[in-house]
Amino acid sequence: MTNHSETTGPSENGDITGGGEPLGRPAHDTQITLRTPAELADALPYLLGYRPEDSMVLVALHDRGGRGRFGGRARLGIPAHTDDWESAARQLAQGLMTGSERRGSRPEQMVAYVCQEPAPGETGRDVMRRLAPLAQLLRTECGRLDVPVIEALCVSEGRFWSYCCPADECCPPEGAPMGLPGTSVLAAAATYAGIQVRGTLRELRARLQPRESGAALEQETALDRAGSAMVPRILHDASRADVADETLALAEQVMSRYAAAIPVSGIHQADLRDDALITHSEAALLILGLQDRTTRDRAAAWMEGDEAGPALRLWRALARRCVGAYGEHAAAPLTLAGWVAWSTGDDLEAREALAMALGADPEYLFARLLHHACNEGLDPESIRRCLRTGRTGHEPAVDAEAADDGAPADAGDSHEPTAASEVRRRRRPRTEDSPDPRRPRAEGTRPTGSGRARTRPGASRPGDGTRTRATQKTDTRGGRAARADSPARKGHAEGDE
Repeated sequence: MTNHSETTGPSENGDITGGGEPLGRPAHDTQITLRTPAELADALPYLLGYRPEDSMVLVALHDRGGRGRFGGRARLGIPAHTDDWESAARQLAQGLMTGSERRGSRPEQMVAYVCQEPAPGETGRDVMRRLAPLAQLLRTECGRLDVPVIEALCVSEGRFWSYCCPADECCPPEGAPMGLPGTSVLAAAATYAGIQVRGTLRELRARLQPRESGAALEQETALDRAGSAMVPRILHDASRADVADETLALAEQVMSRYAAAIPVSGIHQADLRDDALITHSEAALLILGLQDRTTRDRAAAWMEGDEAGPALRLWRALARRCVGAYGEHAAAPLTLAGWVAWSTGDDLEAREALAMALGADPEYLFARLLHHACNEGLDPESIRRCLRTGRTGHEPAVDAEAADDGAPADAGDSHEPTAASEVRRRRRPRTEDSPDPRRPRAEGTRPTGSGRARTRPGASRPGDGTRTRATQKTDTRGGRAARADSPARKGHAEGDE
């Protein structure tokens, strides 16, 4: 039997989003059989939930009574330098195998994809030839793990090529055109099952990135002005609770506007409408108020029911307002956006938002915990339960960053420390006289060996859950550049397995 006649997916068992969602409603036991390169190329967006670009992808296949089914999926950005291809291919193959084995199901076969649009002066066929060594490395690394790659495809410029098929009839040298989106049997089954295929990851990230428009300077000015008033109040124990209450009350007002807004068609238009429903001053107050960890944890309780939709829209809008020197402040709204997306079943947006939060601030522990848990495919209900409990009182019942229930169940088997264990390790008891490294330092001081703190008038960085930045323009503009755009996903494996 040739590679192309292999049955690669009765996809009632295909975990399309990495979470075990079937392609087809279980009551009807819908099955879709894929045999040709064209069908496999058409299946890729439905396997990932979006249309990959500049990516290499592996899809695991499992045998069941002589018939294959889709298993885990893993994606990596294609490294810019060819010298990095071998290590990236090894990372992708080993990561998918490890995830599959941890779930008790070692794959028998793999399908490999390389996807990239032509550079200026290139054609799709040029891309196919240039990426042929990368496709071969994927086959070699899977072979080292005793899992054969039965098909390797290149997708570029609306066409696909097979690296495994020598037949010109089905895989001509100039490539075969991809089918029109939404016209295949698989597309019909996905629509019937309620599975949505997004655009590209670039389009998804654009909803969460700062808007560098003419209004960015006005927003930065509003953040400077709000910070001058809010930072001292957040740092002062007597007024900190009042700031939290004011922040959450304002957030509820904006969410009510969003809930009452007239729907518009198109994602971009919907985001523009949401941006118009919140002023620069309101956005500044909310962004700065959410830098307090207790306030952020209370806001995280809006994660289900009628509150989830408006809350997610608000967190996206606030992330888009973290402009200029305030890029690091985006960690809080991005983490909240990722949390609400994950809580409501959108793992794709959750992973992207949380990865962007870590790009804005790699030390943001709540984002690290959620990102790890989401990639591991854990159930968010344990965290939801903690946050529901916290809503009965003024303060959260459990610190979201240190909740044991949110720790991965298999953390003890990992050689890498989990986010939850790291949080617990850092939360050491101290006496009243012992110094607390998380407390604000005296004005004008700088911790030894730290490149993160800066001397600034009127504010210091509190470690006790409050994340603030100097609000003096002369200081923030001259300091470290914002890192909101730093989470390049090149070489970063996604947790699709």
